[in-house]
Amino acid sequence: MFDKLTQKVTDALRFVAGKSTISEKNIEDAVDAIKMALLEADVNLRVVRRFVNATIEEAKGEKVLRAVDPGQQFVKIVHDKLVSFLGGDDIAEQKLKLRGPDVISTVLMLGLQGSGKTTSSAKLALRLKKEGRRPLLIACDLIRPAAMEQLAVLGKQIDVPVHREEGAKDSVKVYANALAWAKQNRIDTLIVDTTGRLQIDEVMMAELSRLKEAAQPDEMLLVADAMTGQSAVDIAKTFDEKIGLTGVVLTKFDSDTRGGAALSLKTITGKPLKFTGTGEKPEDFEPFHPERIAGRILGMGDVVSLVEKAQEVIDQKEALELQKKMEKENFTLEDWLAQLRSIKKMGSLQSMLEMIPGMQGQISEDDIDKADLKRQEAIISSMTRKERANHLIIGPPRRSRIAKGSGTSVAEVARLLKKFEKMRVMMKKMAKHGKNPENMMSAMQGRF
Repeated sequence: MFDKLTQKVTDALRFVAGKSTISEKNIEDAVDAIKMALLEADVNLRVVRRFVNATIEEAKGEKVLRAVDPGQQFVKIVHDKLVSFLGGDDIAEQKLKLRGPDVISTVLMLGLQGSGKTTSSAKLALRLKKEGRRPLLIACDLIRPAAMEQLAVLGKQIDVPVHREEGAKDSVKVYANALAWAKQNRIDTLIVDTTGRLQIDEVMMAELSRLKEAAQPDEMLLVADAMTGQSAVDIAKTFDEKIGLTGVVLTKFDSDTRGGAALSLKTITGKPLKFTGTGEKPEDFEPFHPERIAGRILGMGDVVSLVEKAQEVIDQKEALELQKKMEKENFTLEDWLAQLRSIKKMGSLQSMLEMIPGMQGQISEDDIDKADLKRQEAIISSMTRKERANHLIIGPPRRSRIAKGSGTSVAEVARLLKKFEKMRVMMKKMAKHGKNPENMMSAMQGRF
């Protein structure tokens, strides 16, 4: 995400970054380049003007021009302005305002057809379930064909109950029946998948207004497609004016290489961007952190999010056991297979690489050989447990069988085993010197 914007903003910062002295001309050149980058990223013109004016006003002050390191001071100003325009550093505003545990909270999910509203409802339910809440999904989209069925399938997939009424005509009655069921079954959060249309019309808004009045929701979240750019911002503004919003969910955030919607939403609507959809899996749903996203745009990465992703799929006890294995060179093909599967659970490789400082825009989706990762998993999966535990017993006959079972060649099996041998040596050195960065760097010297 933000590939082009990140590249152009980091290029613009080269006008001042690292310089011991900078002039007003340096600042103007840098800001002008950032302005063009924001416009090309489809950021709202009014937002761009505000950003440029605020940045120039602060950057031309004595605090920057006479600073010990004016380049770094300027980068900090740009970072802080980006954070402000993305939503600010008010963490409380970004979070869902839910009651509990003894009072039922309600979240209305709003949006047009095709925005990902139903899928996002299920993703939110899964996230809240992981946080210890007991959600119920309510199918109140009575217009779109198969909307109820889709929600039911998703609910079963994430093991969250779904209330639906086939043939129902009144969403308010459906909600009332669901609420009654929730009170009897210790549910504490209702997530309502509301009606959608291809475009905003008075009939839809009238129904949503009735549902809002009946439900008295704690949150009114608009689900919008990030790929539609400024259209998503316009839709959010209209929904807020007609019915009121408490926040926005942007879907297809991982595919939005420009970022115009994310950068414009808060300034234009005044409503925070609370969540982003970052993939097709139920787990691909993340809270929006303005400061972290600003860091990504400036090429600083987002190590905190990367660690959080890893913590979701890697058990702490297993991680310690793995480190001990690495130190003793007991790391096996079985362990490698487990690591490959953990990486897949964390999401796309490109999204993870983008969180590493300096990697933004350096590697594209095409540069990542996903097919090779699949081949590795297929080859190891075709081995017996005995072979995975001791790769040294895998001679020519076994390699031939493994190749046939994995749909690969004997040469590919041999390459994997050779790579595994090198990796074991590397891992042992990294585990041994990991507490000393200098030693770790020397251990890695010449390996890649």
